[in-house]
Amino acid sequence: MTEARQVSDAELAAAKTECEFVRICRKGQVPEGYVRRFYADTDHGQVEIAVARLDGRAYATSNYCTHLDCLLSSGKLQDDGIRCSCHNSVFDLETGEPIQPPATEPIRTYPVREEDGQVLVGLSERDVLEGGPRRRRPPSA
Repeated sequence: MTEARQVSDAELAAAKTECEFVRICRKGQVPEGYVRRFYADTDHGQVEIAVARLDGRAYATSNYCTHLDCLLSSGKLQDDGIRCSCHNSVFDLETGEPIQPPATEPIRTYPVREEDGQVLVGLSERDVLEGGPRRRRPPSA
């Protein structure tokens, strides 16, 4: 996995926001009621995402909880969203909004299409710059 690098405000401002749909996995790799971690390779870099299937629909989100950066792909799905395994924050799968504390900040969500048995996730250059490869968020200054 590539090391994270600091992204400047100028790079973010110049980054394109149009989505490119990238093949993430086969439909069967994310069964109903499960969430899995995948790495999306794009022309602009790599992004770690969580793909979940709930009520027959696939969802894609960032893979890190906004509370303490725990892996959401280690969490569980429940009727109202994805629950972080560390401190039980719950996030809405469509909007990313926290619906149960302790998290107060939303997670990033991505558009999903399913075609020919494949799961495709829409990612922009900005998504890659903001959510590129990392294991943990850099410590605050």
